Amino acid sequence: MTTHDSDARRRLIDYISADAVFHGDFTLTSGKKATYYVDLRKVSLDHRVAPLIGQVMLDVIADIPDVAAVGGLTMGADPIASAILHQGAARGLEYDAFVVRKEPKDHGRGKQVEGPDLAGKRVIVLEDTSTTGGSPIKAIEALRKVGAEVVAVAVVVDRATGAREVIEAEGVPYLYAIGLEDLGLA
Repeated sequence: MTTHDSDARRRLIDYISADAVFHGDFTLTSGKKATYYVDLRKVSLDHRVAPLIGQVMLDVIADIPDVAAVGGLTMGADPIASAILHQGAARGLEYDAFVVRKEPKDHGRGKQVEGPDLAGKRVIVLEDTSTTGGSPIKAIEALRKVGAEVVAVAVVVDRATGAREVIEAEGVPYLYAIGLEDLGLA
């Protein structure tokens, strides 16, 4: 992936490699076994790294026109959406953020999608790292129910484990900032 701010991307890769990649034997959400685990929450909630995530992800989504809001399934997407909202505002861009609950709320207004009204709006679904594509698909379904037009899924780290194919089978373009090769894991 090309990026306008390759310095921010390089520094982000360094932070992820140092602080968010764990080696060992892991069972992923999908049930698959892996010899490493990428835990982006170790960096996405870090004051040094969140701004870099925002800058890099803004570059990833820059060519998609008329996007009103970004977000995804809580909780992996939440810090990514927040970083984009803040870094976008600093650049004079107007991206709002939204949160998709895993299930509709059983009280109050019973909403599954929180944030601005997204009916008729173009939105991008975010994910910190995607293995099966399950979380973005759940978010896409909830967003379509409220009338949003999902124009892309954008992921910080792509694990190259089938998420892209699942998302694209839904008719949604799949973008990512950092691949396994960038982290020396390919």
